[in-house]
Amino acid sequence: MFDAKKVSLVIPTLNEEGNLGLVLKSLPLGLHEVIVVDGHSSDKTVPIAKKFGATVLFDEKGKGSALRKGMQMASGEIIIMMDADCSHLSTELTLLVSGIEAGYDICMGSRFIQGGGSEDITFIRKLGNKALVHLVNRLWRMNYSDLCYGYRALRRDIIPKLSLESDGFGIETEISIKAAKAHLSVLEVPSFEKLRFRGSGKLKVARDGAIVLKRILKELFRK
Repeated sequence: MFDAKKVSLVIPTLNEEGNLGLVLKSLPLGLHEVIVVDGHSSDKTVPIAKKFGATVLFDEKGKGSALRKGMQMASGEIIIMMDADCSHLSTELTLLVSGIEAGYDICMGSRFIQGGGSEDITFIRKLGNKALVHLVNRLWRMNYSDLCYGYRALRRDIIPKLSLESDGFGIETEISIKAAKAHLSVLEVPSFEKLRFRGSGKLKVARDGAIVLKRILKELFRK
């Protein structure tokens, strides 16, 4: 088991009352802090977060902006990004933290290495992710297997080196590219993505795929 006192967990939310309680109930005891960054939900997401003792912040711009705000406020040595829809298994927290404790700057869950998998990804999303991963690997000489997956751990002291700016679903891609550009040490560990438990997801394949591609091109032509 990892030292939970080191860990700040950041969870972006928007109308996740059917899932958030289950996520928070599944977490190990003794985490340094749990920060829920809510997009002004119209349901009971915020009261549920407060019931479980989470710190609640608000951000209306999108997932990336919410995560950036949460990471800026986090005070633990290790920051973990986690989704609120029950797709990420809390049992994998140990693996993510272990990567950081082993000396890596960033430890990223991957659905596409041995031991990983997904109940949720469609053929089109899998194909798009593969093409975008290949492009990023070629441009920045990396060996990523997954690009658009949000279950990640980062050392808090490397956050300023990333200078993150994404407001939406491009945040994971931005982290991966900027980690490569800053020559940070990155480890991928297997992660299994479950189906969201209740409700519908916010990801839109065409829209968010275009956002990711735009982020790649922006980083390519940025010094």
